[in-house]
This record gives sequence, C-alpha cells and structure tokens, in this order.
Amino acid sequence: MTRTLPLFLGAGLALLAPVTHQVRAETNFGQVAMHVAYMLQNQHYSRQDFDDAMSARMLDNYLAMLDPRRVFFTAKDVKEFEAKYKTTLDDLILMRDISAAEEIYGIYKQRVKNRVEFVRKTVEGRKFTFDSDRTTLIKRDKAPYPADSAAQDKLWLDIIEENLLQEILADQAKAEEKAKKAAKASDKPADGKEGAPPAEKPAPEEPEKTPEERIIKDYERLIESVEENDYEDVVDLFLSSLSAAYDPHTEYMSVNEMDNFNIQMKHKLVGIGALLGLQDDVAQIQGIVVGGPADKQGELKLNDKVTGVAQGEADFVETKYMKLQKIVDMIRGTEGSIVRLRVNPAVDPSSTKIITITRGPVELKEKLANAELILTPSELGKPMKVGWINLSSFYADMEDGTVSTTDDVQKLLARLMKEGMDGLVLDLRGNGGGSLEEAIRLTGLFVPAGPVVQAKDWRGSITWRECESPKAFYEGPMIVLTDKTSASASEILAAALQDYRRALIVGDKSTFGKGTVQTILPVDRFMPFFAKKDRAGNLKVTIQKFYRIAGGSTQLKGVEPDLVLPSIRDVLDIGESSTENPLPYDTIPARKYNLVSQQPLPVAELSSRLAARLGANPEFQYILDESKRLKERIDRNSVVINLAQRRQETDENKARREKQEAERAERAKEVAARLGDETFKLYHLTLDNVNDPELVPQSAFTREQSTGMKMAAKKDGEDDPNDMSKFPYGIEPARLETLHILRDFLELTGKQPTTAKTEGKAPAN
Repeated sequence: MTRTLPLFLGAGLALLAPVTHQVRAETNFGQVAMHVAYMLQNQHYSRQDFDDAMSARMLDNYLAMLDPRRVFFTAKDVKEFEAKYKTTLDDLILMRDISAAEEIYGIYKQRVKNRVEFVRKTVEGRKFTFDSDRTTLIKRDKAPYPADSAAQDKLWLDIIEENLLQEILADQAKAEEKAKKAAKASDKPADGKEGAPPAEKPAPEEPEKTPEERIIKDYERLIESVEENDYEDVVDLFLSSLSAAYDPHTEYMSVNEMDNFNIQMKHKLVGIGALLGLQDDVAQIQGIVVGGPADKQGELKLNDKVTGVAQGEADFVETKYMKLQKIVDMIRGTEGSIVRLRVNPAVDPSSTKIITITRGPVELKEKLANAELILTPSELGKPMKVGWINLSSFYADMEDGTVSTTDDVQKLLARLMKEGMDGLVLDLRGNGGGSLEEAIRLTGLFVPAGPVVQAKDWRGSITWRECESPKAFYEGPMIVLTDKTSASASEILAAALQDYRRALIVGDKSTFGKGTVQTILPVDRFMPFFAKKDRAGNLKVTIQKFYRIAGGSTQLKGVEPDLVLPSIRDVLDIGESSTENPLPYDTIPARKYNLVSQQPLPVAELSSRLAARLGANPEFQYILDESKRLKERIDRNSVVINLAQRRQETDENKARREKQEAERAERAKEVAARLGDETFKLYHLTLDNVNDPELVPQSAFTREQSTGMKMAAKKDGEDDPNDMSKFPYGIEPARLETLHILRDFLELTGKQPTTAKTEGKAPAN
C-alpha cells in the first residue's frame, strides 16, 4: 500500500522568506515548458490532453495573474491575445516556443507604465471633490476589461479618486487616534518626585507624506516591481498559468519555490537566521532567530536596515528598491559560506556598518506543534484539566526523516497525559495541510489499527492507507477544532476521527474542501541527459483524489463539523469551491472499519446546549451581525466615491466597535471581580520545555520563547493579536465555547468532571 513518491496535501503554505541564492544557468525554458506540458498530460489525475481548450484556460490564467483586477489590459488587447494565442499556446509550447510569455508580459509592462504615468499626471493636475454618487467595484476579477484607452481613462479616474479617498480616511483615523492618545496622556498625574530627570525629547518624526504623494509612490513601487522581474520570473508565471489550467493545486515550482517548500516542510534552513521586511523601500531586520548565525555573531540588531549584500569578498550589490525576495535570495546560501551585509544601524541610522556572518543551519520553531494545559475555574463546574494542542501544518522531512509532526505531537500528548488531562482539543484552525504520511500516522495516535483514507487514481483504481499501531496512544475524550482554512491533510485526519466516532468535530460550517493528492516531480528527470536543466524546477501535480473511509469525498464539500460555531469566514470566498478549475465531488464504496464507539456521539443534546449558550453570548452575536453586514457588502461589490457618505459609514462602524469593546470590557471586569485569582490557569508547552520538571505559566512565556525569534517591538498603539486579556476569562470566544462543549461531552458520555448546576442559565461568557 505504500508509495515510493512523497505525497503532499496542502491548500497553500506561507513561507518565512525566499531561499538560496544561486547563479542562474542558461536553462532552455522552451524545452522545460514542453516537458512540463507532456508531464501534465501523462501524470495528472485527469489525463487531459494539452489541447486547444487547455490553451484557452492557460491564456486566461496568465492574463489573470498579470492583471487580476482587469484594469491594465483593454478589451482590444485581450481580443488580440485571444486571436493569436487562444488555440495555439498548446502547439507553440509543444514546439518549445514560449515567446508568447515575454510578448504578453512586455505589453503588460508597457500598459502598467502608461497607467502609472496617467496616475501621476492626474494626481498632480486634477482636483477631486469626493462628492459624487458614483460607485466603483471592489472586486473586478469578473468585470469586463475597459474597451479602449478612453474607457480605461474613465475607469482609472474612479480608481484614483477611490485610492485618494481611502488615504484621506486613513489620515483622519490616524489624527483621531493621535488626539485620543494625547488626551489620555494629559490625564496622567505628573511625576512629583524632586530631582526627577527631565523627560527625553522624542526623536523628530519624518514629515508625513500627503495622500497624493503616497498614491504616486505606491504606483511607482508597482512599476519598479514589474520591471524587476527577469526572464526566469516571467517563465515561472507562464508555466504556473499552464499547470493551474489542470486544477488549482497543480503547480509549477521554480528552483527557489521548491527550496521554499522544503524549508516549510522541514522547518529548518541554511542561512543567517533573520526575518526581513520592507520599510520605505529598504530591507529591515524584523526578527532574529534565537541561536542562529546572526544571533551568535551578535552585531546585527533588530530594525537595522540592509542597504547592500556581498558574497564573501565580492563587491556589494545595492539592495534599495530591490524586491524583498531577491534580497533574501542573496542573503541565503550554503553552510559555511560567508555573506557580508552593509547596514544602517537602528541606533544611528546616519552611519554605515559592515557585518560579516557565516551561514549555518537555522531551525524555525514558530510553526512547530505546541500545546497548553488549561485548568478551568470552579465557577464553570468541577475544575477540568484540558490539553490543547496547536498544529498549524503537517510538516515532515521527506528526505532524511528527522522531522515529524506525529513524533512532536506524541511528545506533547505524553506530557499532557502525565499531567492528568480530562480531555484533549486538537486545534487545526488555519492548518492548510502538508504530508499525507504524517496525517495517517497522526490519526494512529487516536485510533487503533485500521483504514484512515482511500484514494482513487486516473484509472479508477482504489487503494487505501492504514494506521498500523495496534492500540491508540491516547484514548480519552477528544475534540478536533477546525475552520474554513483547515485543508487537505487536516481534512483527512478530521474526517477519519469523525467516521470512527472517535472525536467531536467543532468549527466553521465546513473545512476547505481540498480532496486531492499531489506529488512532486523534478522536471529535469524527464529531460534529455545532455540538456541544460539545473534551473528546470519541479511540477507539483495532482495524481489522486482522496476519500473518507465512509466513502464520501472531501473535495469541494470539506468536512462538516458535528457542532458549528458562528464564524465570519463562512461568508468569505474561502475554499475549494471558490477556486478556478476544481475537480468535481464524487463518492466511492465505504471500507470496513470498526467504530471506536458503538453508541452515536450525543450530538443532538450537545447542539441544544450549544444553541442556548450562543444565544446568550454577545460575542457570537457580534460575529453573526458582522457576518451579515459583510455578506451584504460582498454581494453589493461596490463602494460609493463620496467622502461624506464614507465618513458616515466609518463613524458608524467605529461607534459600533467601540460599543462592543466597552460592553466586552464591562463583562471582563465583572468576571474578574467575581473570580479574583480563581480564573483560568494556562501553561505553555513546547518541544523545548516538554520534558522540564515544572510547567511554564502562559503569562511567563515570552514572545521570544514562543516564536524562537527575537522580534522588533510593536509600534505604539499596535494591537497584539495574541492578547486575550480583553475577553471575559481572558480566552477568545471560540476557545471558551470549545471548553464548554468539552465539559458537556464529558458529562453526557459519563466521564468526569460534570457540569455545574446553572439554574437554567447558560454559563457565563
């Protein structure tokens, strides 16, 4: 039943930064394109020929990737592209001719230049009044292209006016926030201590750019970005358009993209261990990995700005205005090699410093599995000990096998079990998938040996994969928490545990709905021996569809939870059904498997109790209200370009949020006064401290310990997304409600502890 090729499942994984710098060889990308086309025909699940229909899809994809809002090309441009290439890209590519890629990109570049120049002249020479009743579309991916340059000018006048209006509203909001902080500061009592040193004079702030200046700068950055793409970047985009014509998860991966993928799966890389971001067109150090080469060398500091990069003793390459990807590409390298950085130190931006760092291994800990032990207060019933495991991806080292999601989760589970947890929550929210093998092995921690997932190939041949442990590692009560972004490998795990009646599934109305399996094939393997192919890249291609052991597919439909929590994601265009060219839903026969519980889970009673709490919990009413408003805006798909009306909408939204925040603060205050010190107690577990004798309280766990990275301080007034202190009990609503559900589940299945008497009232939230 095992395969020789590594299988990957994922709806798309984000990456810390691009990867290893390499000298680009003169690879014949026409030949690469031809082989990619043949690979798609012969390897993809659909076995569809690369024909005229696929050629049309590819052209549509390429134009959409270049101009997703349909504002740079005109209908005349598109008509000419279609006349020339709609039914011929297949023939040209199979003859190794990819000149269309550069031709279309060249026209796109010229159209962007024209529009940027139009923006500059319009902003500098036109006075906007923002008092019309005109509207502009929010999403334009399905809108018609402007007919010609005259129609394009008219469209862009609306775009520019809307851009300026947004900047004006942002300035007004910033001014209000500044005034609010000043008023708050003036209310503080003065320091009456004699001999107190005078307050330091704040550093002078850079003069604020006007909305007009910011708009022009944004579009200048756009043209710089467009012009910076080289031939290989254009080919990468072109071949991505080809692969996406087959299905949303088939993907051409350049050499750099493949390196990125490996880094993400292994959670380790070779480099200097620094996180870069762009600040005023200059690369800025925003994080330093603890224990990495830069941290050990010690000279590079947070907020330093990198203005040049040199390999060893070579000359520096200027990096100002360069794409962040290319900067990091130069900084990455092989283990033991030298990179020199020219920086403007944060402590003295007017000076320049040269820093020499030897590249080495860097471990990325932020996305590794971690856990919490949660002790509940007696107000909610007999105290519970709840294990909560956070898993953001199914990572694995597919080459050396030294990194494993399952091994990491098992270590955390063992400690939670040792602490005597009453139940477990496995949090898969935001988990886009990863290794199929890890999804199967991880399922085996919770169910005894048996089938986990079925798969069907292009021939219709059905196979299945099993977990092989004769006994589950953890057999206690369990909830799997999902959302609309839980995809692929997450869906396999959740579906199997649901089919086995092993766990309650709680979350959004459904998961992502990706029911396909990909494998990664090096393109050079299919090219002639003598060909230049070291930059040929890889093809991540869909080779199977996977199915639940009960027979249904998760494709398009996803996994529907046993209990639904209100979520704003349910009204967003998230999921397989919102992608282009998804494979269809279907079913296959169920496999035989032994239920973990012969009795159905008490979903009806749990649902009744959940409904009572949701109705009494203002937090979920806020979500339902905001979801309704958002759905109306999405359906309307337009905004009025009128400052007074938009200001009124902004004020109404702000007043509503402030009212909610005030109500939340009052509830939090009441709960804190009622509970005193007897509130939730949280302890944080990582792979670094899982075996320590003493548990680390969540309050004592630093951001640096959590991410494994020294991070730049947050800007004044910037919200911390991890700050839960504003919520009653200090826990965000979905987590708190999941704990209520677990308590109900323990009671209804005869486990302890039991729910406290509430005299007909829902537990406090």
